[in-house]
Amino acid sequence: MYKKVSTNLNFVDREKEVLKYWKENKVFEKSIDMREGGETFTFYDGPPTANGKPHIGHVLTRVIKDIIPRYKTMKGYKVLRKAGWDTHGLPVELEVEKMLGIDGKPEIEKFGVEPFIENCKKSVWKYKAEWEQMSERIGYWADMENPYITYDNNYIESVWWALKKIWEQGLLYKGHKIVPYCPRCGTSLSSHEVAQGYKEVKDPSIYVKFQVKGEKNVYLMAWTTTPWTLPSNVALTVNPRETYVKVKCSDEIYILAEALAPTVLNEEYEVLEKMDGQSLVGMEYEPLFNFAKVDKKAFYVVGGDFVTLTDGTGIVHTAPAFGEDDAKVGREYDLPFVQLVNEQGNFVESVTEWKGMFVKDADPLIIKHLEGRNLIYKKMDYEHSYPFCWRCDTHLLYYAMDTWFIKMTAVKDKLLKNNNKINWLPDNIREGRMGNFLENVVDWGLSRSRYWGTPLPIWECECGHRHVIGSIAELKEMGENVPDDIELHKPFIDNVLLKCPKCGTGKMKRVSEVIDCWFDSGSMPFAQWHYPFENEEIFKDNFPADFISEAIDQTRGWFYTLLAISTLLFDEPAFKNVIVLGHVNDKDGIKMSKHKGNVVDPWTVLDKQGADAVRWYFYINSAPWLPNRFYEEAVSESQRKFMGTLWNTYAFYVLYAELDQFNPKEYKLEYEKLSVMDKWILSKMHSLIATVDKNLSNYRITESARAIQEFVDDLSNWYVRRSRERFWQKDMTQDKINAYMTLYTVLVQLITVSAPFVPFVTEEIYGNLVRNIDSEAPESVHLCDFPVADEKFIDKELEKNMDLVLKLVVLGRACRNAANIKNRQPVAKIYVKSDFELPEMFVELIKDELNVKEVVFTDDARQFTKYKFKPQLRTLGAKYGKLIPHITKVLTEIDDAMVMDKFSKGEMVTFEIEGTTVELAESDVLIETSQKEGFVSEAERDTVVVLDTNLTPELIEEGFVREIISKIQTMRKEAGFEVQDHIKIYFANNARIAEIIERNKAVIGEETLADEISEGNNGSYNKEWNINGEKVNLGVEKI
Repeated sequence: MYKKVSTNLNFVDREKEVLKYWKENKVFEKSIDMREGGETFTFYDGPPTANGKPHIGHVLTRVIKDIIPRYKTMKGYKVLRKAGWDTHGLPVELEVEKMLGIDGKPEIEKFGVEPFIENCKKSVWKYKAEWEQMSERIGYWADMENPYITYDNNYIESVWWALKKIWEQGLLYKGHKIVPYCPRCGTSLSSHEVAQGYKEVKDPSIYVKFQVKGEKNVYLMAWTTTPWTLPSNVALTVNPRETYVKVKCSDEIYILAEALAPTVLNEEYEVLEKMDGQSLVGMEYEPLFNFAKVDKKAFYVVGGDFVTLTDGTGIVHTAPAFGEDDAKVGREYDLPFVQLVNEQGNFVESVTEWKGMFVKDADPLIIKHLEGRNLIYKKMDYEHSYPFCWRCDTHLLYYAMDTWFIKMTAVKDKLLKNNNKINWLPDNIREGRMGNFLENVVDWGLSRSRYWGTPLPIWECECGHRHVIGSIAELKEMGENVPDDIELHKPFIDNVLLKCPKCGTGKMKRVSEVIDCWFDSGSMPFAQWHYPFENEEIFKDNFPADFISEAIDQTRGWFYTLLAISTLLFDEPAFKNVIVLGHVNDKDGIKMSKHKGNVVDPWTVLDKQGADAVRWYFYINSAPWLPNRFYEEAVSESQRKFMGTLWNTYAFYVLYAELDQFNPKEYKLEYEKLSVMDKWILSKMHSLIATVDKNLSNYRITESARAIQEFVDDLSNWYVRRSRERFWQKDMTQDKINAYMTLYTVLVQLITVSAPFVPFVTEEIYGNLVRNIDSEAPESVHLCDFPVADEKFIDKELEKNMDLVLKLVVLGRACRNAANIKNRQPVAKIYVKSDFELPEMFVELIKDELNVKEVVFTDDARQFTKYKFKPQLRTLGAKYGKLIPHITKVLTEIDDAMVMDKFSKGEMVTFEIEGTTVELAESDVLIETSQKEGFVSEAERDTVVVLDTNLTPELIEEGFVREIISKIQTMRKEAGFEVQDHIKIYFANNARIAEIIERNKAVIGEETLADEISEGNNGSYNKEWNINGEKVNLGVEKI
C-alpha cells in the first residue's frame, strides 16, 4: 500500500525525482490554471542580469520570493509569475569590453558600434542556463518560458511611451549641471546608482594658503580633499553670517573662521582682528596656478550660505566645474567656468605640469608642488565615504556636462505620500533608508553617454524644436524610410530622421544618449505586458504588485525606480508589500567576496544537502531583513532538526501502517473516542494552521517557520514517543485506530501547511501518504488548498495544561542531570510550584515520563532550599556603621525561612542590637542559596521543580530492571530482529543481576517480547554489559 521509506536523510536524489515529477506533470502550470477566475495576487520578479553567475545571495532572494506566491496560490489566488531579464546597461557593456579586450569608449568606436551592440545582445544570455538551473533546482516557480526581456522592441516601446508621458508633464529636461561622472565609462550616473557605490577611503586632506593680493605673508586659508581641482580654482567662498579672524602665527598671518582656528592651527597664535564673513567678500587673492586664461573677474572672495563650520577652515576653495555648490555660487557671481579635465578624467594639454595624467594620480604631485612654494599649511589623511562607479569601481568625479534629467524634485511630496502607503518589512525602512533618500531626492540624471541601452527617444531639429517619440507607430508616421522590422537600438535607430513639424523643412536627429538601465527595470509593471499597446486588462489586474522582495541595496535601486516611475505615471506606488532582504555573510558574519576566499558556491550546498535544507535554513535562521550567516554546518544542523525529525515521524507511521496494512480511507477520525494526547496534538495542529496562515498573510516568514519547527518537535518527541506502544498493540483496537488516524491526519495537514516552505519533501511525503491510497486526490500537494483551522478541534485549556506538562518534564530532566540520576532509575517524588495545578490525567503523564512515583504540588518550594544572608554594605554601611559586625552575626543565626517569608510579602526584617532597632529590606542583604541535602531544584521564571534524590532499595532494583530491558532492546536491533519477532533471553556471570531478573521475569518478558528467560551463555547474539556498575553477559535468540 505504502512505499517503503528509507530512514537515510539524503534528500538530494529524492528532490531530483520530485523535479522530474513536476516537469512531466506540468504541476506549476496547473497550479496557475486551476485558479483561473480566482482573485488576483500580483508578484513582480525583479529582473537579474544573466551575464553574471548566480551566487548564494540570489538563492536567498529567490526562496523568499517563492514562498509567498506558493502560499497565496494554495489560498485560492491566481498568481502570475512572469520571470524577467535585465539586459541593458553598463554591467553588460563592461563584460563585453572585457571579452573583446577593449577598454573605454574610443576603442568601442574603433571596434564598431554595430558589432559591439550585437556582442552585448549575445552576452546577456551567457549565464542564462545557470540561472534557470539554479531557479529550478531550488524550487523557484516562475514562468521562464515567456519572460519579459528589457532589450525586446515591445519592452522598449512601452518605456518610450512612459518617457513621452513624463515629457508631456514638463518633467523631462536637458540641463548643464554638475553630475556624478565615471571617467572610465565616460558617462554620468544617477543618484541611486551613486548611492550603491560608496566606500570608506583615505584621501589627502590639505590646508592651502591663498596669498591676499597686495599683502605680503597674509593668506586666506582653505581646506580641500580634492587637490586635483585646485588648478581650476576661481574663487574662495565664505559664509557671510559667520565670524572670521585674522591671526598671526610666527611670521605669517592667516584668515579663517574663528570657531575653527583652535582646531586648525598647530601653534600659538595672536588674534589681530575679527570680522564677519560679509566684510571679506570682494577681497582678492593671487591665483595658485595660471593654467587657465579667464575671461571674467576671478580670484576673489564670494559669499555662500552652504559654507559650514563642521570641519575645514570656514573658507571653501571654489571650482564651478566640479561641485554643485560651486556651480551655484559661480552662476550667482558670474564667475568664469574653468574646465581643465577631459572626459577621460585626465588633465588637458594646458595643464602643462600634469597633462594627460588621471586627476587622482596627480593629487600627490600637486601637493608636492604647492609644498615647494610654501602654500600648504599642513596635510593629513582624511577618512571619509566617497562614491565609486557601481560597475567598474573607478573613482567618480563631479563633473559639469549636458545631461537629460527627470524632475523628481517636482514630485517629492507625491513620492513621500506613496512611500507611506507601502508596507515595508522591516517597517523602519519607510522612514529610514527609503524615507531619508526621498527627503533628499534630486532630479534623476537619466541619460547615459553609452551604447547598449534603451535609446532616449528625443529628436532635435536645427531650428531648436524637440520631439519625443512614444511608439513605433509614431516613429513610422514621422520618420523617413523606417523599416517595418526596425531595431530600436543604436546604431540603427540613429539612422532614422524625422520631418520637423515646426519648421517644416528641417530633418530631426535623435540625441545620442541611451537611458539609465534602472529606468528599464523600474518600468516592468507595464512594460512586461507591452502596455499600453496591448494586454491592458492583464496590466490593470496586476498593478500595483501585492508583493515584491529584493536585497536592501535595492532601496536605492529597483525599489526606488519602481516607486519613482509609478508615481510619475499613475501617482500611486508600484507595490503594496515588500520584504527587504539582508545580506548573506560567511559563518563569521563577514561579507562574502572572492578576494577573501569565503564565497559559498550555492551548488556545493544544493548538491550536498538539497534545496529544502537551504530554503528552510534561510526561513528559520533569522528574519529575512537581518544579515544571514551561511555555512554548510548550519544548514546541516537546521536540516537535521526539522526535516530529519519530520521524515523520521513519517517513516514511523509508514512502517507500522504497512505492518498492519492500515488504510485511513477505511476509517473515520471520531473525536469523541480520542485520547487526551490525540486531542492535544489535533488542537496544536489547528492552532499551528491558524498561526502560520496569519503570519504568512502578514509576510512573517520566520515566525511561521519557527512555529512549524516547534510543532514538529512536539509531534515527534512528545506525541509519537508517548504513543508508540499504541502502535505496537497486536489487535486493531479502537485506541490503535485512533492513534493511526490522528497521526495520519496530522501528517497530511502538516505537509500541506509546510508545502510553501519545503516543497520537495512535502511533495514526496504527499505522494506516498495521499496519492498512493487515493487516486482522486490532487496530483500534487501544491495543487491542494491551504488548510483551514477548525475551531472545534482547538482546545486552549488542553494546550495550556500540556504546555505546563512539557515545561515540568524539561525541568525534571534537568534535575535528574544535576543529580546524576539516569532516566531509567525511578525516583520517589518531585515537588512542583506553578501557577496552577494539573488535573490527574496530566500528572500521570509527568510521572510516567519522569519515571517518578509521586508529583506533589506546593505553594512554596523554599522548604527545599537553604538561604544565607550577609549585610549589603552599600545600603547599610552609612546607616548602621559600627553595628555591621553585629548585624552580620545575627544574619548567620537567623531563621532563613522566616526571613524569606517576610521578604516575599514585601515586609521588613527587624531586630534589636544594643538598643538600636535594625530594619532590613530585601535590598539590604546579599542572599546566597543552596540545595538542602537530598533535593535538587530547577526553575523557569515562576515554575519550580524539586527532585527528591533519595533512593530506596526497591527503587534501585526497579532501575536495574529498566536498564536490563533497554539493553535487550538494543541487542534486538543490533541482531537485526524485526519489531514483531519473539525471542529468548539468556543471562550469566552476575549473581546480583540474576536475582533481579528472576524476580522480574514477567515485566522483562512483556517489554521485550521474550517468551523464555533463562540463565546461561547461550543465544545467537551475545554481549557483555556494565549495568550500574555490575558486569553481566546477556544473550538473545529469535524464536
